[in-house]
Amino acid sequence: MPIKSYKPFTKSRRYVTVLDYSELTATAPKKSLTKGIKSSGGRNNAGRITVRFRGAGNKRRYRAIDFARRNTLPAVVQTLEYDPNRSAFIALLAYEDGSKSYILAPEGLKVGDKVQAGDACEPKSGNSMKIRNIPVGLEIHNIELEPGKGAKMVRSAGQVAVLRAKDGNYAQIKLPSGEVRLVHLDCRATIGKVGNADHMNVSLGKAGKKRYLGFRPHVRGVVQNPVDHPMGGGEGRSSGGGHPVSPWGQLAKGKKTRCPRKNSKRFIVERRKK
Repeated sequence: MPIKSYKPFTKSRRYVTVLDYSELTATAPKKSLTKGIKSSGGRNNAGRITVRFRGAGNKRRYRAIDFARRNTLPAVVQTLEYDPNRSAFIALLAYEDGSKSYILAPEGLKVGDKVQAGDACEPKSGNSMKIRNIPVGLEIHNIELEPGKGAKMVRSAGQVAVLRAKDGNYAQIKLPSGEVRLVHLDCRATIGKVGNADHMNVSLGKAGKKRYLGFRPHVRGVVQNPVDHPMGGGEGRSSGGGHPVSPWGQLAKGKKTRCPRKNSKRFIVERRKK
């Protein structure tokens, strides 16, 4: 989808770019497949801020996405829609039994196309099936980690993974990060690449647009007071000569954050960082 810019009638407008939404066919979601969500503002159930610099932003409704794809009947794509909760676009499917659901719209999907889930369908873009039935070398997305639990990996705009090999009960999948991971053959995946690849090329252009998304200004530690941050204080610009740390003293750069005893470590064939 092409990127659109505007004539700079204002200073901020000069740098703002947006997606051209001409391919989308609906301006409002199907109400029965949505629900309201409450913004937490970065606070936990005790009301304490656990994620800083979050809050406000536009109110939005959650679109219920069918990540499991359990309905095996053929379906027709009714609409392509924008989803404020994710970077990818979504498609509304109408099944032969009259039911409807949302899925992530893969690249090239159009209104009127037919898609299907299950072991009987052919491996074409938008169809979902078990990895054991997908030919090696195909591009896939929307991948389950556990059979029947719904897709967890490769769901954001423009992302794609490659089915590299099958060995025993597991398949080797190369993820967008470069990591090669073992996934059980009974897990489901969707053929093709997630659409809206130009999402990464959009320039917000002004601070206010970041606020619409629910992000508040990030305050650097070195400009805070010593009582608020270990790196704060000093006459003029000073970081105190110490290593970069969080407000609670944890090292902020270079420290490995993955637990070395994590159970899923055995499923990683190649790390993303060689």
